Amino acid sequence: MSLSHLYRDGEGHMDDDEDERENFEITDWDLQNEFNPNRQRHWQTKEEATYGVWAERDSDEERPSFGGKRARDYSAPVNFISAGLKKGAAEEAELEDSDDEEKPVKQDDFPKDFGPKKLKTGGNFKPSQKGFAGGTKSFMDFGSWERHTKGIGQKLLQKMGYVPGRGLGKNAQGIINPIEARQRKGKGAVGAYGSERTTQSLQDFPVVDSEEEAEEEFQKELSQWRKDPSGSKKKPKYSYKTVEELKAKGRISKKLAAPQKELSQVKVIDMTGREQKVYYSYSQISHKHSVPDDGLPPQSQLPPPPPGKEAKAPGFALPELEHNLQLLIDLTEQEIIQSDRQLQYERDMVVNLSHELEKMSEVLEHEERVIANLSKVLEMVEECERRMQPACSDPLTLDECARVFETLQDKYYEEYRMSDRVDLAVAIVYPLVKEYFKEWDPLKDCAYGTEVISRWKSLLENDQLLSHGGQDLSADAFHRLIWEVWMPFVRNIVTQWQPRNCDPMVDFLDSWVHIIPVWILDNILDQLIFPKLQKEVENWNPLTDTVPIHSWVHPWLPLMQARLEPLYSPIRSKLSSALQKWHPSDSSAKLILQPWKDVFTPGSWEAFMVKNIVPKLGMCLGELVINPHQQHMDAFYWVIDWEGMISVSSLVGLLEKHFFPKWLQVLCSWLSNSPNYEEITKWYLGWKSMFSDQVLAHPSVKDKFNEALDIMNRAVSSNVGAYMQPGARENIAYLTHTERRKDFQYEAMQERREAENMAQRGIGVAASSVPMNFKDLIETKAEEHNIVFMPVIGKRHEGKQLYTFGRIVIYIDRGVVFVQGEKTWVPTSLQSLIDMAK
Repeated sequence: MSLSHLYRDGEGHMDDDEDERENFEITDWDLQNEFNPNRQRHWQTKEEATYGVWAERDSDEERPSFGGKRARDYSAPVNFISAGLKKGAAEEAELEDSDDEEKPVKQDDFPKDFGPKKLKTGGNFKPSQKGFAGGTKSFMDFGSWERHTKGIGQKLLQKMGYVPGRGLGKNAQGIINPIEARQRKGKGAVGAYGSERTTQSLQDFPVVDSEEEAEEEFQKELSQWRKDPSGSKKKPKYSYKTVEELKAKGRISKKLAAPQKELSQVKVIDMTGREQKVYYSYSQISHKHSVPDDGLPPQSQLPPPPPGKEAKAPGFALPELEHNLQLLIDLTEQEIIQSDRQLQYERDMVVNLSHELEKMSEVLEHEERVIANLSKVLEMVEECERRMQPACSDPLTLDECARVFETLQDKYYEEYRMSDRVDLAVAIVYPLVKEYFKEWDPLKDCAYGTEVISRWKSLLENDQLLSHGGQDLSADAFHRLIWEVWMPFVRNIVTQWQPRNCDPMVDFLDSWVHIIPVWILDNILDQLIFPKLQKEVENWNPLTDTVPIHSWVHPWLPLMQARLEPLYSPIRSKLSSALQKWHPSDSSAKLILQPWKDVFTPGSWEAFMVKNIVPKLGMCLGELVINPHQQHMDAFYWVIDWEGMISVSSLVGLLEKHFFPKWLQVLCSWLSNSPNYEEITKWYLGWKSMFSDQVLAHPSVKDKFNEALDIMNRAVSSNVGAYMQPGARENIAYLTHTERRKDFQYEAMQERREAENMAQRGIGVAASSVPMNFKDLIETKAEEHNIVFMPVIGKRHEGKQLYTFGRIVIYIDRGVVFVQGEKTWVPTSLQSLIDMAK
């Protein structure tokens, strides 16, 4: 008994010499897998490509396996498989023959790689897919794998809106059944056995196969290349062009671009026919005349004759006649096209002329209206000129002339605005205005003529000149009227006017200030009024004149304002000279100087007081004798009376220098002689009541009175004083406590008043932003002048932060601002810094 059936490997293959032999014959497996791209192939190694059949076979065992036979390991032990008895060779042969004859090949008998495969778009096969499209498989149990799982796939599809039995997609446009494969009948190529479409594909993608129509079209095209069996020559078929077609062709050719027109003039040699032809444009080739046969392609499209045969010449050929006929046809076509273009041009010209005619008619109507209006305006002007004549019985009045100008302005505004109003007003209005103001005295009747001139201002003033702020007399009739007619009367009256009688002149100018032009008012004030005032100030003597100077200078402040600044310096000089021999007992000086306090600038006023008044007051206060038993207060009253005129600081300086030293000395001497403390208390309160609250609130005055209280407290603290007058210490302590409480209450009240005033003015927020240091002050000034002030990040100079003040780089050191110069840092003032930044 043979033991060969025991020598099998794990896969059931025989280990005999037959397995070592490679078969090269074509089998059924090769034919069926010819179109399977995933079939197993033997890739040639580098050694096999080099040595061919002489290559060593050891590389086959090292080559990786891709699903085929694995390399045998002959060193492994024999693997015996428990099986039944092996059949004889004859019995196995009979079984194989019967199986081949009776049983068809099953799909499961093929390897796993040859199973059915679903084709992707474009016919690409993925390496993960196994099998080929030729296999068949039933898809009736599609999705049957769900019974081996928890059904999560079906549940997810249902949650996303999938309905069983319908296709996928938003509109259920997907196919319901999987793609069905159809087995080809034989082993030929695709389409060799007819259409391979399945029933499902015909339902999903219905397409009408027009095989019969395609066959008929193919036979029809094929018949064109065959010779006509009947041999009869068909009648030539000519093509005709209508006039409309020629016109359309001419319009199209007219739109050719410049490069195309240049190419159209190129010389072309046609050698496609039997004879050489010369054309002078590409367009002539398209116009080449040909007589095509009915149903046959042109001669140029016929296939060339066989190489061994000559072309058969036509029986009737007249190329010269054909050329002449073609030339006549071309000329006729060009004439028709040119005539059509000329006709179109004429039609366009007619349309343009009609539009031009309409425009010209509108212009003509407008000009006729303008002429009619101008004729009416001319009639009105001529009527005014006629009535302006001296011999006229009905002379023209100023009121009637104003009505005529109002009519021109209302009804004929365009003509009135475009006309030369200056010449018209000079000829008609100016003589009437001169006649109206002939007997006018401005100082007696200052409002005379204001209504009339206001009326003429609205009629004659040039709005354009007014908007530009000009003073061109040749362009504005009203300005010229005021300058040439009204100003002579004003000049005449100003020459006769006395500056000390200022009220009539001030009233006159106040009445006319809103009527006359600004530049004329400036001329009156600068050229007429100010010289008169300046001359009068030079002649003024404060010691002899009984009329105070402020009575005839101050009324001009609303009109002249800063124009009076040059007068203030000589006035202060004259007043200073008059005060050289003045004594504070004379109160007339205060009456003369008090009106000028708000007129002079604060600096100039303070300088004038310090130079002329304060020394006199100090001398008077130095002569004051303080005597508690017999006190004369006249000199003290003379000084205190100037409190509103001189500054508080100047007054406090006088008291500190000339009053408080003597007053404290008298107090000390009185306390050293066993005084009556009640009298001292009354004396102290009496002197304190002589000063105003503003003076008492000054820190220096507070210190002096507190010093007096301290002296009294030290005096009563001694044993002698306390023994001689019991209760004096308590009285003095009570007085000290009361006075200091009053000071505290006064300070609190002042702070509350300041806070209320700031809240009423709407600047309560500014109280919290009071500059606390020099940097805050610079920041406040920058905000006031709209200048950017910010630190430069990461930049320092000698440890000090750098800042940008506008475009200037600065730094602050101990309250001093340093500005970056060309080579070094330069200290500067705050005002200079602001000027540089601007």
